[in-house]
Amino acid sequence: MSTELRYEMIVWDWDGTIMNSTPTIVDCMQKACADLELQIPDDALASHVIGLGLNESLKIILPDLDPGDYPIVLERFRHYYLSQDHELILFHGIRELLEELKTKGHLLAVATGKPRHGLDRTLLNHRLEDFFHDTKTADQTRAKPHPQMLLELIERWKTPAHKVLMIGDTSHDLKMAKNAGVDAIAVSYGAHPKDELLLHEPMACVDNVNELRNILLR
Repeated sequence: MSTELRYEMIVWDWDGTIMNSTPTIVDCMQKACADLELQIPDDALASHVIGLGLNESLKIILPDLDPGDYPIVLERFRHYYLSQDHELILFHGIRELLEELKTKGHLLAVATGKPRHGLDRTLLNHRLEDFFHDTKTADQTRAKPHPQMLLELIERWKTPAHKVLMIGDTSHDLKMAKNAGVDAIAVSYGAHPKDELLLHEPMACVDNVNELRNILLR
């Protein structure tokens, strides 16, 4: 690995950071709750839990629901999500940015609240499986904001924490980065509003992929 790289490893959140999926996730969760005659979360609450593991999300948006009923809600959510999954698109410029970063010698990884099968499916759909050296999902390790996903990446790739950068669109991403002792950049074009992201003091907060590119390739 080149010693000239400020960050050897760049770890990406997925939904709301790489993929423009926030509105779809919110809509699918609301439809699932409506089908089951459960309390329907408003847009702000449904957006807030994006990035957490699925069970962790349901604990917040449906606090009175018996955990034994979570699979029923998740089945309805997946029903709606899978019907739209093929229509989701990457944020403009993301593919090109990932390609540039990999060419420059950065290790690229994903740390996401998505389940493994969901991440593998979307990586294949968008032909991105060869862009990333490693991926971590919430159903295979601890969900955000616990630092385990980042700590496992640090350990496997023998990369010092100060050489790792986390990029995400939620406070969960920024908390995870802080808990792991790594720097973070927030993107305000995803699930959480900019004022909430700034409360967690990321090293930068960008409004679009072009601003992110300018920082990463600077």
